[in-house]
Amino acid sequence: MTRYILDRLVQSALVLLAMSFVIYGLIGLMPGDPVDLMISADPKMTAADAARLKALHGLDQPLVARYGQWLKAAASGDLGYSRLYAKPVLQALGPALLSTTVLVGASFLLSLAIALPAGVWVATRPDGPADRAVNLFCFAGVSMPPFWLAILLILVFAVGLGWLPAGGTPTRGDAGLVDYARHLVLPVATLTLLQVGGYLRFMRAAMIETLRQDYIRTALAKGASPRRVLLGHALRNALNPVVTVVALGFGGLFSGALITETMFAWPGMGKLILDAIMGNDFNLALVALLFATLLILAANLLADLAYAWLDPRVSLAAPERGA
Repeated sequence: MTRYILDRLVQSALVLLAMSFVIYGLIGLMPGDPVDLMISADPKMTAADAARLKALHGLDQPLVARYGQWLKAAASGDLGYSRLYAKPVLQALGPALLSTTVLVGASFLLSLAIALPAGVWVATRPDGPADRAVNLFCFAGVSMPPFWLAILLILVFAVGLGWLPAGGTPTRGDAGLVDYARHLVLPVATLTLLQVGGYLRFMRAAMIETLRQDYIRTALAKGASPRRVLLGHALRNALNPVVTVVALGFGGLFSGALITETMFAWPGMGKLILDAIMGNDFNLALVALLFATLLILAANLLADLAYAWLDPRVSLAAPERGA
């Protein structure tokens, strides 16, 4: 397994290298650059001043040469300077990453805590009233646009009832944990409702298919209790396809929560990436997108390790030569 993990880490590094070139090229091909924005904002800037600034920042060089300089600096730990935030990229990225980690982490754990037990429960009662009600809830959850759901929750709980703030984060320096949690409730609820329907349906379908297998009937015929068969035999095997869906969805959450973060004015990674791209902040956009890529790669690696843990038939060891 150690060799497998090392091989995957090498592959991930190559993927990040390729993605850095692709992202840098796409951002570099966008019309305009930071100096052009400065020219439009300052009519007194002369053409000579603009040329001098472009030469100072290397913007007068070919795109490949600029990428090579960035890669060399990144290898030494220098990821560049954020023009929008007037600070190093890592310092600008830190607060947004923390905010998104709290938002996405809370909604992700809450979604799994609801979807997995509920999926197992309705799978033991297929086509019953509870199953139909859960299916209706799931279809509603996966069908609702994020912005519409966010507006609905704001209108009901913030405007109508006045129980929760409509968005943002506490601005007072002495804001406590309770106040922070109150600002977090609505965006977490939005992301949770958007995710839980898909996870629940996959868990239900996987459990129903597993419960129909011959080894389940054999275990029951041998006298194993239904609870033991359900939790000890069926659940572990049913989790394999669910792990794939969860892994694919988790990585995209950090950059895909843009609509939710925008609707609730939550200063997270999604909003930061959009602001960086719209503001031609090349360094910040590049590093933020690479970090989102790294999370997806890490989620896929964890999913592969989970397969080996859930199913003993899955082997991550390198095959022997001549086998």
